[in-house]
Amino acid sequence: MKKIVVLVSGGGTNLQALIDAEKSGIIKNGSITCVISSNPKAYALERAAKNGIGTRVLPRREYADSLSYSKAILNALNEENADLVVLAGFMTILDECVTKEYAYRIINVHPALIPSFCGEGFYGLRVHQAALDYGVKISGATVHFVNEKADAGAIILQKAVEVMADDTPQTLQKRIMEQAEWKILPEAVSLFCQDRINIVDGKAVIK
Repeated sequence: MKKIVVLVSGGGTNLQALIDAEKSGIIKNGSITCVISSNPKAYALERAAKNGIGTRVLPRREYADSLSYSKAILNALNEENADLVVLAGFMTILDECVTKEYAYRIINVHPALIPSFCGEGFYGLRVHQAALDYGVKISGATVHFVNEKADAGAIILQKAVEVMADDTPQTLQKRIMEQAEWKILPEAVSLFCQDRINIVDGKAVIK
């Protein structure tokens, strides 16, 4: 059984999707053993506590820079013996000291179809506003491995979602979460925990 550590900063809707997926048996051979938050007031911590999952709080503001914070995260992950790290609304970019030690063991969900509307500065409603400004007819979500560049790691799963003519960033965000993020994130976690993801020439191949 692989140990899954989830990193959060806010409400934890993606964390809840993972908790629900584990309870319903969608996630096979994996269990969420710890939730680490960069924000002591994150509601995600309450979600974890209600489900008997251990928590840690590492407030970003208590560390001088990204490197010192990343080292603290790395120590916590090592202490938790994490097999898989899931970024679920985690609002801090991790230094390569983490991404290299946990290469192909950290995954993130991005609310667009990478390589569109991704990279540094594209997060939250900004992603959906950019998609609407461009006038795309479909958007969606991508689950990918995390490396030292923002949203540049190997893509594991993607799911498309239709963009409506009257969409706002908020309505598009909600539809993408419900129809894509909450489905493909647990699916990708399960694939990892079953050792069904191979890396071939830098690309993720599902077996």
